[in-house]
Amino acid sequence: MKKKFLFISCEEAKHICDKSQYGEATGWERIKLTIRLTWCRVTKAYSKKNSKLSDVIEHAEVDCLKKDERNKLKKQFEEELAKHQ
Repeated sequence: MKKKFLFISCEEAKHICDKSQYGEATGWERIKLTIRLTWCRVTKAYSKKNSKLSDVIEHAEVDCLKKDERNKLKKQFEEELAKHQ
């Protein structure tokens, strides 16, 4: 069996890690990633940080402006901008 068949580059591992986070990685890709994670500290650190980031974003309580609030703010901004021109 060729080494390239099982062993992947760091860049490919990062790409598979990203795909895996969103459930888009195939079973074979996950196996190759698992093999890479057993010995590569760089890929392991990337995977850990990627997981943390996904968890933080998923559990973030973000309040966004409503459409009418955004339009009001935009109108105020345009009025102030017109005063200074």
